[in-house]
Amino acid sequence: MHHGAHRLPRPTAPRQGPGRRPAETTLFSGVYGLVLASALAAALDSPGEAADPGSDALWVLLTALASAAAHGYAHVVAHRLSSDRSGAGIGLRAMLAEWPVVAAAAPTVVLLLTAVPSWWTETEAVNTALVLNTLLLAGWGAWTARRAGRGWTASLRAGAADMLIGLVIIVANALIK
Repeated sequence: MHHGAHRLPRPTAPRQGPGRRPAETTLFSGVYGLVLASALAAALDSPGEAADPGSDALWVLLTALASAAAHGYAHVVAHRLSSDRSGAGIGLRAMLAEWPVVAAAAPTVVLLLTAVPSWWTETEAVNTALVLNTLLLAGWGAWTARRAGRGWTASLRAGAADMLIGLVIIVANALIK
């Protein structure tokens, strides 16, 4: 109930309808995909090795697809343990529902592919991907918090917390190399 003494209206309830994923699930999958793509791109770009951004882009994409499928399959296994219903349709839907993992890895894949024709070096592409993914983590965190009905302050805090994950990967990449 909203009281007149409150200066700001309460956040709205999460907007979910048919075909919409809960904000928490989208956030989980998106953050997972961005972190996975960042860490893998950073690990694949090793100093002293021949640059192969096309191969690295393929590995990031295949890893995102495999991770999405594995996470979806884990849901299927958990569903089987808690229900009598099973089937290929449920399994396929569970795996396809993990599309944010793959979508979140796409910017990293695209940036690595732009290094194939030598428009820039693989290291520059990876560094750009790390910064972009960190900004996307902040934006995705804030967006999903707002979508879940949180206020602006809480949403910006959520975005900042997600951004810290990307900053940890950037610092680890700098220290390890």
